[in-house]
Amino acid sequence: MTALPLHARIEAALSAAFVSLGLPPSAARALPSSRTELADFQCNAAMSLAREAGKPSRKVAEAIAGAMAGDPLFGSVAVAGPGFVNMVVSDAALAEAAGQPPALASGKREHVVIDFGGPNVAKALHVGHLRSLVIGESLRRTYAALGHRVTSDIHLGDWGLQMGQLISALKAERPGLPYFYPAWTGPYPDASPVTVEELQELYPRAARACVDDPGRLEAARAATASLQSGHPGYTALWKAMRDVSLRSQRDDISWLGARFDLFLGESDSNGLIAPLADRLLEDGVAVRSEGAVVVPVGDDLPPLMLVKSDGGYTYGATDLATIAMRVRDLAPDRIVYVVDQRQAAHLQAVFRASDKAGIMPADRLVHVGFGTVNGPDGKPLKTRAGGTARLSELLADAEAKAAERLSGREGSEGDARLARQVAAAALKFGDLQGNRLSGYDFDLDRLVSFEGRTGPYLQYACVRIRSIAARWKGEPGEAPVSVAHPAERALALECLGLPEAVAAAGERAEPGIVAAKAFAVAQAFSRFYAECPVLAGGDAAPGRVSLCMLAYRTLSTCLDLLGIEVPERM
Repeated sequence: MTALPLHARIEAALSAAFVSLGLPPSAARALPSSRTELADFQCNAAMSLAREAGKPSRKVAEAIAGAMAGDPLFGSVAVAGPGFVNMVVSDAALAEAAGQPPALASGKREHVVIDFGGPNVAKALHVGHLRSLVIGESLRRTYAALGHRVTSDIHLGDWGLQMGQLISALKAERPGLPYFYPAWTGPYPDASPVTVEELQELYPRAARACVDDPGRLEAARAATASLQSGHPGYTALWKAMRDVSLRSQRDDISWLGARFDLFLGESDSNGLIAPLADRLLEDGVAVRSEGAVVVPVGDDLPPLMLVKSDGGYTYGATDLATIAMRVRDLAPDRIVYVVDQRQAAHLQAVFRASDKAGIMPADRLVHVGFGTVNGPDGKPLKTRAGGTARLSELLADAEAKAAERLSGREGSEGDARLARQVAAAALKFGDLQGNRLSGYDFDLDRLVSFEGRTGPYLQYACVRIRSIAARWKGEPGEAPVSVAHPAERALALECLGLPEAVAAAGERAEPGIVAAKAFAVAQAFSRFYAECPVLAGGDAAPGRVSLCMLAYRTLSTCLDLLGIEVPERM
């Protein structure tokens, strides 16, 4: 049975005191103290309530402290300055809380659909997909830990003019393929006629040809129309290109440990677009403008175009139809899009259009944006040749760098699995720490370091803590957690703040909060270990080993939520 988190117990005590004094319980908020040498938590509400109470703020604070006097949860409740209520948790209450696993689940549980990944067919994943996959997977784990039902969807870019460009280009270059025989009656080949590498070269060539030659553009449009009308050869070719692309992309996705429940794409909602556009016109939600069909979404944004003047459907139409499909098939309470911040205006327009159309309210559609991964010049990371960096190359570089760092470490050299675990930790923590909206400079040497604010440092801290229990002769966790020493208290309090950190990460869609908690726990453990002998701690040893296990559970939980594995050894 899980216990009520310590912070929630403190706020419950505050709320009871407020109610007894006729103060609004909604103001009973406890914050971690900014002066840890004075208190564990503080409440600053007295200053804002003084006018309403008709008393000086310090008098209000003194009344609050008086109402809390004698509560065994606290060692002391005192007033400082103009009305700060400082609370110190009693040793007994702190040890009790540290010995019981706190609940992570949120109060209201929802079905959350999370849309992340977004790779295009005919292209390998590039460095721009790193953040979507890493942030999206961390949020998927966080929502699940909070008790939500989560459905993750990769949302493939597998439809539209790009597919017509590829089909028409292949027809021009390799007309002998059976997909182009009008009278073909046999089964189509199981294997794709092109590799991902060939598709990567074919697509830009086809796109340039459509720009330079109106005839090629018309052929691409005709191929797109035929595909969308069910042409059997084009459909078989499209499926082959889609499958070979996804097989290649799955390798990078697996390397990063991202999990998808659905592998749907733009093609899956295609059949909903035309009737949806017609309905919105009939309902007056959409209007005709210069030959196009658009949905006005407010004076601060351009209208969302659904149908172009040439009759083609837009990405906006596909995105709106995808929301309708998800509402129909999944009935989510919320849809979360982990997409580059540069798409913010487009997604805001889609969300407003969904609201106007009665598909799903805009406040149930959430854009989790993020900044770019930058090179030494501060611009989005490129290859030395100036092209977009492929994700597989970046992952291989990280793995090689990790193997280099592990070289010479006893028991670690040559361990390929460990090198991958360390490399993944380096990339993920480097990506997740800090504000996701900020871009960051990609410095592989710094990310793979075993010192400082890095993923490998946290992995090493976790392995180090676990090794203490392995050397302990007794049963780990058999004694109450020791909190007598200031460093012990600091570590216990840091660990017990995990539920609030996870809840805040879920509420704000900000994995950086969990990353910060992980680093804070590792630092608190380092100070504790330096000041408090554990295995040679005499009578205190059993309680300190129990504290070590609390630190291990907390840190390993944080790392799991970040998608980082804890190695067996380092």
